[in-house]
Amino acid sequence: MHTLKKPIYFLLILLFSLNTLAQTPPKREFRGTWIQTVGQAKYAKMSMEEMKSYFTNLLDNLQKSGINVVLFQVRPEADAWYDSPYEPWSRYITGKQGKNPGWDPLAYMVEECHKRNIDIHAWLNPYRVRTSPTKALARTHIYFKHPEWFIDYGEYIWFDPGNPECREFIKTVVKDIVKRYDIDGIHMDDYFYPYPIVESKFNDSKSFRTYGLEKGYTSSQKADWRRDNVNILMRDLHMTIHKIKPWVLFGVSPFGIYRNFKRDPNGSQTNGLSNYDDLFADVLLWLKNGWVDYNIPQLYWEIGHRVADYEVLIDWWSRNNYGKPLYIGQDVLRTIKPGNLKFSQLYRKMMIASKNDKVTGNCFWPGYELERNAGGITDSLRTVYHKYPVIHPADNPFDHTPPGSITNLIYIKNMNNHLHLSWKAPVANLEMDKAAYYVVYRFDSQRDINLENPRNIISITRTTQYEIPKNTSPYKVYVVTAFDRCHNESQGEFIEVPE
Repeated sequence: MHTLKKPIYFLLILLFSLNTLAQTPPKREFRGTWIQTVGQAKYAKMSMEEMKSYFTNLLDNLQKSGINVVLFQVRPEADAWYDSPYEPWSRYITGKQGKNPGWDPLAYMVEECHKRNIDIHAWLNPYRVRTSPTKALARTHIYFKHPEWFIDYGEYIWFDPGNPECREFIKTVVKDIVKRYDIDGIHMDDYFYPYPIVESKFNDSKSFRTYGLEKGYTSSQKADWRRDNVNILMRDLHMTIHKIKPWVLFGVSPFGIYRNFKRDPNGSQTNGLSNYDDLFADVLLWLKNGWVDYNIPQLYWEIGHRVADYEVLIDWWSRNNYGKPLYIGQDVLRTIKPGNLKFSQLYRKMMIASKNDKVTGNCFWPGYELERNAGGITDSLRTVYHKYPVIHPADNPFDHTPPGSITNLIYIKNMNNHLHLSWKAPVANLEMDKAAYYVVYRFDSQRDINLENPRNIISITRTTQYEIPKNTSPYKVYVVTAFDRCHNESQGEFIEVPE
């Protein structure tokens, strides 16, 4: 039996490769991964230099896998992986919440991601404070200053989403991150109101009496009031982020089921926990009203799953995403099935996503499985699914205007007889109009110029020069374009270069 598994798997890979070769691969695609810090005890065992080296190697591996967006968890438990004036340092950096590590991991990650032309989205959990009673909160935690803001639920401590002061505090935290760090996005996952615990009640009756009844909600409408609380936060965060930096995206990766058909005729043919009814997250309203800039539903289940079929859900989300950018959250281990290639669904899942014209990318959970090449996932990404470089989708609703073109494109030969291309950045006064990076294309002749085929991309760089490899055939045409922070592309400038 084992001798049949690899041939079947690699036949599927070959079929995908042939299909890709027969078509022009996408030039733009979201290729993301989540790097979670919650529950990661390994970091506390590392020195600053060891952690920097670890992150550098991790990002190198992700870049080689074709990843162009990292969702980095900077606020796992109302604490910080950055130098925050409002919340204590995360326990997962040093092992003790509130202990200053002596450096700023988020600032380092921003710099290292951008060196590799990887976008970095700061991932926050808005309401979660503590995941276990064994984890002591730092004395500087806001919990001790305003204990009335919080609700104990099982082993968790949670901000009360119904308390307007909690919303204001969360907005202040997000505003601070956006102002002080050169991030490309703010990201939230599926934790809004907590996941239900059997025979346990989320006791927000006090805030409901104070704020819900005042707004006119009755006791039978408490669920609607809870959804409204989250809606207000999402609306306000979107406005806050874009008022400070319009190029910073605000995205969400909700639980994979919005609502089941048995509760709503517009729901999916599924039978599991749902955002709307159980987490009080009305994701479709956020999409409809433009309160989020992209959506990554976590479609972690298998194709054919009896409760939540991947194929059913990807079709449902593509029909109910209100025209917003849609990327698919992929669970590496459930998709790859390490050690059981016969039942790996990577090929089928990626084909389903690629054939859906409403889907423009994938995001892999978690990044650590890509790091360790679980089930050969990284090999598959490098050689098949992410074989060619891509540009991030230009999905910012606030700006679709391209930057100006580069100028002074020349080639020079250095002392080692290596040819370099060199150019000047386009002139721009506003941050939105400045060039953030450049793409270099290569063609055999001017008549072959086609900027829509990513096979022609030979470099994506944040510098204004490119060294031409020594083995390049003579008299090739190179085209250089500029991209702004919103991934809009300028017109190209070309030059013909001898060997």
